[in-house]
Amino acid sequence: MKIALYAGTYVKDKDGAVKSIYQLVSSFRKNGHTVVVWSPDISAQGNQNGITVHKMPSVPLPVYPDYKLGFFNKETRKQLDVFAPDIVHISTPDIIGRRFLLYAKANSIPVASAFHTDFPSYLHYYRLGFTEKMVWKYLVWFYNTCDIVLAPSHSVLRKLEAKKIRNVEIWSRGIDRELFDPLRRSEKLRGKWNASGRTVFVYAGRFVPYKDIEIVMQVYARFMQEGKSDRVRFVMIGSGPGEEEMKRRMPDAVFTGYLTGTDLPEAYASGDVFFFPSSTEAFCNVALEAIASGLPSIVSEIGGCRELVEKSGAGLVAPAGDVDCFYRQCLSFLEDREKYLDMRLKGLAFAEKKSWAAVNGALIARYLELTAKVAGSAVAPLKEDFQDFR
Repeated sequence: MKIALYAGTYVKDKDGAVKSIYQLVSSFRKNGHTVVVWSPDISAQGNQNGITVHKMPSVPLPVYPDYKLGFFNKETRKQLDVFAPDIVHISTPDIIGRRFLLYAKANSIPVASAFHTDFPSYLHYYRLGFTEKMVWKYLVWFYNTCDIVLAPSHSVLRKLEAKKIRNVEIWSRGIDRELFDPLRRSEKLRGKWNASGRTVFVYAGRFVPYKDIEIVMQVYARFMQEGKSDRVRFVMIGSGPGEEEMKRRMPDAVFTGYLTGTDLPEAYASGDVFFFPSSTEAFCNVALEAIASGLPSIVSEIGGCRELVEKSGAGLVAPAGDVDCFYRQCLSFLEDREKYLDMRLKGLAFAEKKSWAAVNGALIARYLELTAKVAGSAVAPLKEDFQDFR
């Protein structure tokens, strides 16, 4: 099977979505399939581990320069024609994703799209909530024109189906247990954090409003105001435009910067509790990474994090935006060691069952079924609204 894969970004470890894409590409290759990747944003180093990766022309996004807006041109079409894929996998429903979708339909190629990121939920954080209806109109057309839509969790599946999106199935996420392991805990690193005898709360992600970093800062302030500064240490893993404000408002917190390789799992394992109040997560890869590293998690009731925590039994859930409740949940782990240890063990047991081989193996089998089903027959484009987004 030959898979043409389009991703808005293909820089290893850049975010949870890209980690999932890299794992999927690896699984395709391990199972004897050929995959070619197209992206406007690729790793600076040219070595892509033997995979053909086509860099597309692009410009940085004005409000989010870490990500790029790319363009589909004649060269892209020629590359696709030469490769002659059996299936097209689209990871980003942007203007390039739309062109890949139209190319697949025009050439009777089955097309799948993964819902990695709940972009509409970001809009109100940037005072763009008035555009949400229009964005969803486009997304409904886009996903309903695909042959299969892949949701990372049941909560996302229900959300998409509520928007009248059809053919939605689950493609969950796995975890590399050799990488994310509680045995990576480092007392030396904890000493560097000045965390001896303290409970370490770890946050990992972008420092941006839509990750609800305001909640993190306010919970930190509560610990300081309540005279518990000597009992806790906040470790902030990541970077982003909100970093300077966070450093100003969280002067006793540790800011590690963006971590990759074994530095990230070592930092997770050296913490005690994962605190991630974001309400915009489709799956929440970071929570699974933390749970696999031995950290019970405190997350929002809205988004994919809740489903992950409830299924694993490895954490607590608080109402989105409720600072008081998030603070109480954090405080409970300081006061109830038995509950903490029970949730930790449940999380580790859950992570053992979440291998990438099993998760991606099921998706590959589905793709083989889909390509066999359409072999020799046309994949008809959907008629409603199809012309509107050409």
